[in-house]
Amino acid sequence: MEKIIGFCGLICSECPAYKTTQKDDDNERKKVAEMWSKEYDTNLKPEDINCDGCLNGERVFNYCNTCEIRKCAKEKDVVNCAYCGDYACEKLNKFFKMASDAKTTLDGIKKDL
Repeated sequence: MEKIIGFCGLICSECPAYKTTQKDDDNERKKVAEMWSKEYDTNLKPEDINCDGCLNGERVFNYCNTCEIRKCAKEKDVVNCAYCGDYACEKLNKFFKMASDAKTTLDGIKKDL
C-alpha cells in the first residue's frame, strides 16, 4: 500500500479509520469506534469510522472536516504543510505537542525539498 501523508504529517494510510474504510469492514469500524470513544472520551459510532485520507476530501473522519490545519493547507494548495512557506506555524507546533511523529515526518520532507 502506498504511504499517504496527511497535511499535518500524520500517515493516513496507517490510521485505523483509513485501514478499516479501505477494507470496508463493519466489525473493525465498531472496534475502532469503541477504542477511540474510550481514548478520547467521546461517543463515536461505527458509521463515524469512514475515511479515505484527508488529502482526498470525499470521505474523511469527522474531525478532519473541522481541522484548522487541513483547512489552511487546502486554502494554500500545498501537498502537505512541509511545502508551506510558513512551516512550522503556531497551529502545527501546538499539534506537534500531541503528535511528535507527525513533526518527524514533515521535518524529513522539508529537509529533502
